[in-house]
Amino acid sequence: MAKKKKPDQVVFNEKSQSYDASLRPYSTNVGAPAIEITDTTAWKNKNIFKANKQLEARYQELKAEYDKMLQELEYNNLVYNARFNFEPTIGETYHLYRDKTAHLFLSIIAPQDCNFDYVGSFYLNSEQLWKKIDFKS
Repeated sequence: MAKKKKPDQVVFNEKSQSYDASLRPYSTNVGAPAIEITDTTAWKNKNIFKANKQLEARYQELKAEYDKMLQELEYNNLVYNARFNFEPTIGETYHLYRDKTAHLFLSIIAPQDCNFDYVGSFYLNSEQLWKKIDFKS
């Protein structure tokens, strides 16, 4: 026996054997406005550009922080590998020099008080890290 086909404008669910037009998330009436897909290309392109700029800026910030950390590591290695015959005190500034054989040594003597080959001045912070400073006499 052949099933009786419902007209196209009638919304009938074959599985549940019920009329379910009111349950649909869209209009089912023939006179309802057409469903049109919104063109989101411009919105997507604008936000892709913004996101890329934001990620690029964040990358540059992280890279600068990384470079700064590498510089601090170099300074720490430089000072800790230098020769010194005293125990540096946290919170004090010390001066790094080269001797005649190009070996580094740490001193409490300020650059204006001696004729040594001055390399730089360093501050020992509370984390036992050497921070390079601009020494002012």
